[in-house]
Amino acid sequence: MSRFDQAKMLLKVKKLQKELQKEVIVVEKGDGAVKVEITGEQKIKKIHIDPEFVDLDDIGQLERWVEDAVKEAIQTSQKLAAEKMQPMMGALGDLGL
Repeated sequence: MSRFDQAKMLLKVKKLQKELQKEVIVVEKGDGAVKVEITGEQKIKKIHIDPEFVDLDDIGQLERWVEDAVKEAIQTSQKLAAEKMQPMMGALGDLGL
């Protein structure tokens, strides 16, 4: 791979990272009781819990909603990143990497 090709690939990677930073995925659980916002880089931006849905006698349910929302948000962000990386992975394969 020439230096030019390496520089070009690096620019594409940096552009992709910026795109993923701007992507925000929102996952809700418990009919809106829990909302998780995560970037395409898998960085959690915010977790919102609606107090109207919190049953202090069943904190376990709230914990499950938070856990499920975070898991789904991470999986969705991983899928998004993989989809955006797919064209680049083909180019890397063509270069013998």
